[in-house]
Amino acid sequence: MTSNINKTSKIDYTLVFILMLFFVASCLCIYSAQQTGQYKENFLMKQIIWYGIGTAMIAGVISLDSDQLKKITWYAYGFGLFMLLAVVVSPASIAPTINGAKSWFKVPAMGSLQPSEFVKVFIILALAKVIDDHHIKNPVKTIQTDLWLLGKLLIVTLVPVMLVMLQPDLGTSLVFIAILLGMIFISGISWKVLVPIFSFGGLLIAVIFYFILVSPDILEKYLGVKQYQFGRIYSWLDPYNYQSSTGFQLTRSMLAIGSGETGGKGYGHRDIYLPESQTDFIFTVIGEEFGFIGSSILVSLFFLLIYHITKVGMETKNNFYTYLCVGMISFITFHVFQNIGMTIGLLPITGIPLPFISYGGSSLMGNMLGIGLIFSIRYHYKKYMFSTSS
Repeated sequence: MTSNINKTSKIDYTLVFILMLFFVASCLCIYSAQQTGQYKENFLMKQIIWYGIGTAMIAGVISLDSDQLKKITWYAYGFGLFMLLAVVVSPASIAPTINGAKSWFKVPAMGSLQPSEFVKVFIILALAKVIDDHHIKNPVKTIQTDLWLLGKLLIVTLVPVMLVMLQPDLGTSLVFIAILLGMIFISGISWKVLVPIFSFGGLLIAVIFYFILVSPDILEKYLGVKQYQFGRIYSWLDPYNYQSSTGFQLTRSMLAIGSGETGGKGYGHRDIYLPESQTDFIFTVIGEEFGFIGSSILVSLFFLLIYHITKVGMETKNNFYTYLCVGMISFITFHVFQNIGMTIGLLPITGIPLPFISYGGSSLMGNMLGIGLIFSIRYHYKKYMFSTSS
């Protein structure tokens, strides 16, 4: 048996081009958003610095092959758990409470650092390693081995979920769960195991939603969910009845995006004031200034990124790499769907940023760290074009 191998370029220039487009879009939107005069900070310059640091992180990750990534996985995961716990127990001088959540460290000259943004990538690494190692050790699948694999995946994910909920940060917890679900679907676990479990999970979510609407005190008492998080649900269902409080951001966001109509008002021309539009609500800037056309172009760029990562995952012959790609697809897809959905009223507001576009050092560096894994895959794998028997 002989194989003909096409050694592809080590640098994924398609991915480089996509990131450059995101960089330009982010800079344009943030510059426009900071013109409201709400803050005197130069968010644009900081975002450029974060992109520079993120690029350096990619350069560091790209040299690691699959074996090296596996070796550092549990160290990274353990460090992530330590940081999540540390941010909860640290005094307010080190980890202040912001908007009801204690999720950030104060870092001199940098501002703040949110550990959970990096833990998202560490979870992807850990879940990919667990699945790959499990199938190597258990080549013959049974219901018992599938249940054991599912149990390991749940433990790896639920430990950081519980630590994040202590902050509390429901949005990040949902990202962890979205990554878990994506990894479960490609883990090879039998549908005979998954169907009853997911059915029960769907029923549980319906029950929780019922209690949110009818008896929120029960959830606050037994699950520790805060009242302000319930307010987000209520304002999502009836935003105009709460527009003077929890529904203010949503009503202003929908008004801004709707006013952009088809072609937008033009770059720098916005009439709707929306606080913090440079962060989680950056999509409102795009919707108002560039309209439906500009918004569609940005969404298409995310589709292009997801398609490219899918292509990379399908071409590699390394299962560990494939699992990493699926984890990143789940991560990015959920972020985009949730962020855009919350700005147009389709989903509740959860404080999840728009990847590569929203202002924020921790979020951007976490995104770039994850994309570094994709660069690493393309840097190290060989693409088998065809095989022939001799």
